[in-house]
Amino acid sequence: MIRAVAILSLLILLILVLYVPSAHPPERFLAQLRDEHQIATGYWGLQPATHMLDRAVRMQEATANVTPIPAAKDAPSRSAANGAVLLEMTSVNQRLFNNPYFRSVDAVLLLASYRLSTVIEWLPWLLVFILGALADGGFARLIKAKEFLQHDPEMYALYASLGIIVICASVIGFVLPVTLHPLLLPSTPLMIGVLAGRALGCFHKRG
Repeated sequence: MIRAVAILSLLILLILVLYVPSAHPPERFLAQLRDEHQIATGYWGLQPATHMLDRAVRMQEATANVTPIPAAKDAPSRSAANGAVLLEMTSVNQRLFNNPYFRSVDAVLLLASYRLSTVIEWLPWLLVFILGALADGGFARLIKAKEFLQHDPEMYALYASLGIIVICASVIGFVLPVTLHPLLLPSTPLMIGVLAGRALGCFHKRG
């Protein structure tokens, strides 16, 4: 069950992540980023919102070398071309470097970086709750083993599957150009931590 849910969720995730940049122009994602930054500034305050934006820009710069977007330095040199060949190379370069899909991918990565930065901003405070949920699940698992209670594979599969779905839904939420509530993304690690703790508590352990 867990394997089937993981494969299906990853397929849906891949399809949506590749489709979204082709369905919206780059301006749509940049406008969404501006709107969410204004919302974050009003909700969290100017300083945290500025930290999130600065971190997102740094993340975007760090990932620029691994994106499929071609850089101008990668364009073929014109010194060795002439006449019709030069015209053809120029046309190809223009179509490649000014591809709207690549520009949209770049804008999507910037929006996703900003949303991921929002999660990272509050992760140190969330870690306490997440570690508590994992510790609770670990103690429940240990107690079941000492009392020779049977583990619950159905509930383990349910919690693990829900965790996979939440993770994939979070990644999809990073790239969709829709306004998300400021508390939605920071609460995602909490949901994953609770589900992981519950799954750990139902996992088999021999005393």
